[in-house]
Amino acid sequence: MKTLICSAPRQFEYAQIPEPEPIKNHAIIKIKRVGICGTDLHAYEGTQPFFSYPRILGHELSGEIVACDDTAFKIGDAVTIMPYFSCGSCIACRRGKPNCCAQINVFGVHIDGGMKEYISVPTQYLIHGEGLNYDELALVEPLAIGAHGVRRAGLQPEDFVLVIGAGPIGIGTMELAAVSGAKVIALDINETRLKFCKEQLGVHATINATDNNALEQIKALTNNDMPTTVIDATGNLKAINNGIHYLAHGGNYVLIGLQKEAFSFSHPEFHKRETTLMSSRNATKEDFKFVIANLKAGKINPKNYITHTVTFDEVKEHFESWLRPETGVIKAMVHL
Repeated sequence: MKTLICSAPRQFEYAQIPEPEPIKNHAIIKIKRVGICGTDLHAYEGTQPFFSYPRILGHELSGEIVACDDTAFKIGDAVTIMPYFSCGSCIACRRGKPNCCAQINVFGVHIDGGMKEYISVPTQYLIHGEGLNYDELALVEPLAIGAHGVRRAGLQPEDFVLVIGAGPIGIGTMELAAVSGAKVIALDINETRLKFCKEQLGVHATINATDNNALEQIKALTNNDMPTTVIDATGNLKAINNGIHYLAHGGNYVLIGLQKEAFSFSHPEFHKRETTLMSSRNATKEDFKFVIANLKAGKINPKNYITHTVTFDEVKEHFESWLRPETGVIKAMVHL
């Protein structure tokens, strides 16, 4: 079968590898869609901290079951997968947090992923399609990332939440925060993306982070209280370091975005707010089910995300362009 291998930063090669063989407690899935994530882009750039080469990318997946020994599924079922393979025995797993398992293997990051025609996956990580189409199912995982961050934040109706970064994960986070009843403020440096957030997502307000009066705008929007939650979805060091200045006293600062360097805050700024700082890693089955329920209910519009579509044979040709903001890519979707 055909696969696409990231052999080194900025190097892709198509190759032929054997098709997977049936294994007990595993399903073989014919891949239909692969969503391109920021993690994939960073891996291609060489800036993903949990990555080694060569690697087959792809963890935002949907497909059709062609072999399975689990009676909960049948041949022909449309599914997505939870790509976070956990050990089941470490302290995180024992406490119900397999998303941050000490020995985690993320499909397409720590181990080879789904950028190929067929994959074999342990059946415990399969998620029923529940009538969603393949495009929608490939969006469940990135939306679940946002859902997990929102759940970590413990948002309440009418809370002001500032989401920094209007990329795919940030946009999904905004939508899931709005579903919770919060008033969402979008902060980014890209005016096109901010316009999209205002017109397509209906966020409460948008602010350009390069504006000298961005802080004053946030104060005015929140009646000088400031957002009770700030969520970073950029993975940008400067954005992470600055985000605390937008946070209310007693607020939560949630880091979904990831980058390699050490971040730092002024201790007095952090301390005086009694800030709760938390990371948000991956997602849980609860988050996947929450996203699927909201997609089925029409509370999330998948058309807001997919801006570029390519065939599997075109990925190598187009991938580099998706790093450039001027291409306007939010979510590229690969069709197999």
